[in-house]
Amino acid sequence: MTARILAIAGSDSGGGAGIQADVKAVTCLGGHAMTAVTAITVQNTLGVSAIHPVPPEIVAGQIRACIDDIGVDAIKIGMLGNAHVMLAVADALADVRVPIVLDPVMIAKGGASLIDEEAIGVMVERLLPLARVITPNAPELAVLTETEVGDEADALLAAQELLGMGPRAVLAKGGHLDGDQVTDWLVSRQGNRAFSDARIVTRHSHGTGCTLSAALACGLGQGLALPDAVARARSFVRLALLSAPGLGQGHGPMGHGQVINDITAPAPVLNQITVPATDYAASLAFYRALGLRLIVDSPDNGYARFEAGNGVTLSIHVGDGAAGGTTIYLESLRLDAWVAELAAVGMAFDQMPRDEDWLWREARLLDPAGNRICLYAAGEARRFPPWRV
Repeated sequence: MTARILAIAGSDSGGGAGIQADVKAVTCLGGHAMTAVTAITVQNTLGVSAIHPVPPEIVAGQIRACIDDIGVDAIKIGMLGNAHVMLAVADALADVRVPIVLDPVMIAKGGASLIDEEAIGVMVERLLPLARVITPNAPELAVLTETEVGDEADALLAAQELLGMGPRAVLAKGGHLDGDQVTDWLVSRQGNRAFSDARIVTRHSHGTGCTLSAALACGLGQGLALPDAVARARSFVRLALLSAPGLGQGHGPMGHGQVINDITAPAPVLNQITVPATDYAASLAFYRALGLRLIVDSPDNGYARFEAGNGVTLSIHVGDGAAGGTTIYLESLRLDAWVAELAAVGMAFDQMPRDEDWLWREARLLDPAGNRICLYAAGEARRFPPWRV
């Protein structure tokens, strides 16, 4: 069954953040997105110039309308704006027993305040206890805990303090902190876990927090364990950042729609085919003439990779078997567990999961007809390897 995800947040007229980013993320990840709009913002990539709150009773009515008819598997709460809306949301969700992801939206990317002082107290008192996980960035973490958050150690300590204020888990985001690495800390009563990746330097980062929390809610609604849902949500955000279309004069939107064929679904994703080649230059010219975009060009290795318009990739490899043969690639979020399950029922593997030099983790086997199958996990290294052309 398709996971039903309710996003409670403000509207971004520029389409990069808010409810628009939530709908894109949930849809791309295979969920059904429902919305309860809390505010209408006049906004573009340069900033927020006006905010029109939606009456609390209308916000609560949207929530009830969705849940009473369609049902819900997880909820994401974003911008609420004022204490009256927060109270209405808390009351509407008081008897709801599904995972709730709370993104404590306080400041827009351009610097505009999105919450008043009274609302902070209501958030702490009424919403934190409802949250399966809260996802503050460093400035939000500092406000909620009334402490300084200047580095990763500060963030971890503040997250542990915030955990004691009611939520079941805290995902303290490190994007606002200095450094070439971005580290997010997942803090719960079961322990702490760091998620760290190289920083992606781009001005097209509008809506990263909204997207992360919506993707996280979708994962929980689809039955993923919290650490797995965090890992997939972070991967989705990074791929959307790398796929940004380059729109606007300020903080531009990400490219949510280009991530649909990456690691997005709990089930395996068919997104890569490798075909043998005999003449590297001729094959390169042929597939470029078909309109595929060259993204890896390695003539010394006899290897090239192309990207189609829907994000699926095709590779040519000189000497990789007889011409006319292929290798089918199925990417999975849970590669090692999937391979272990298949091996347990008697499926024979030529290669168990192994990290390769090209940054993919691969397991290999043959189908009954002798065709080569590769089960793998590459994440952003499929479309955005360090050596991308």
